[in-house]
Amino acid sequence: MLELSIRHRQGDFTLEADLVLGEGLTALFGASGSGKTTLINIVAGLIRPEAGHVSFNGKTWSDASTFLPPHRRRIGYVFQEGRLFPHQTVLQNLRYGERLLPRAERREDLTRITSLLGISDLLDRRPSHLSGGEKQRVALGRALMASPKLLLMDEPLSALDNALKAQILPYIERIRDEFGVPILYVSHSVEEVARLATAVVTFDAGRAIAVGRPDEALATVAQASGDLPAGNFIEAEITGHHEDDGLTEALSLAGPILLRRSSLAAGTRVRVFVPVSDIVVATEAGDGLSALNRLSGHIVDLAERDGGSVTLTVDCHGQPLIAEVTRRSCQQLALAPGMRVHLLFKTVSIASEALFRQGRG
Repeated sequence: MLELSIRHRQGDFTLEADLVLGEGLTALFGASGSGKTTLINIVAGLIRPEAGHVSFNGKTWSDASTFLPPHRRRIGYVFQEGRLFPHQTVLQNLRYGERLLPRAERREDLTRITSLLGISDLLDRRPSHLSGGEKQRVALGRALMASPKLLLMDEPLSALDNALKAQILPYIERIRDEFGVPILYVSHSVEEVARLATAVVTFDAGRAIAVGRPDEALATVAQASGDLPAGNFIEAEITGHHEDDGLTEALSLAGPILLRRSSLAAGTRVRVFVPVSDIVVATEAGDGLSALNRLSGHIVDLAERDGGSVTLTVDCHGQPLIAEVTRRSCQQLALAPGMRVHLLFKTVSIASEALFRQGRG
């Protein structure tokens, strides 16, 4: 458990935070310049706060009389740009984190990590011969090879395009679910936070203002800003797996949902995140579409928004879901409250896997 109560001033900017953070992936979420990176660097020991204390699992890392240097905190740090050693091979970069530990304290296996991250074929390359996505996977591996007790990630996907982000996200999900290491994850991306986080700390002008579940925290942020929520959280129960096509099936209040393959057992309660941008609205179910998920319901509200779009709230058997269409589509489909519609979307991921199981959320 990470406990901190700090106050730190840098020029005209002051950061204040009083937090107790547990297992899972905690996202530090807010606009640029709100204090997220400063806080994570205080946790890392790269900055000593002016006042307050930081402790982890009962051990003091920083207070008025104590300051534990970074190399004694047993943390792994993944930066925005990877920061691999350019003169070393991938294998040498991975081994670097391991060498900092006494042999008796090394608990991570090179083969397991390289296999999980899909970098087994890259070990002899140097960073100059890696793509951006490959560099970040190696950076993740190097952090894990240090057998960290706490993993810090400072916007690790911000330098990647959307296609590469989509490739890296599943690796971060597996690290979160399979390694049992608490993670602090800095981001200003709503979709990253919704997909990865088990808890969210929201920041505003240097103050950590709230800690909560991702669905609650992101809904509060959207409501305060007047923005459309980034997506829908749906509670569901795993009902089975389809080994032949790599899919997992779950049952929600809204109906059955097909998910990307999960290792969770049947009967496990999970939370699924469906981005608003992924939903197609249809007045007829239709065939010949690639979207595997089709949930039906009745429109309960229509709201016009700036930019020529219309937000729909659809009641799917008691599960409210948000979708968005253009004003022209709304007119062409003659959408109106009470009308039956179908929400179509492709397979989705479980939001935060086992860490969102019922009773731990």
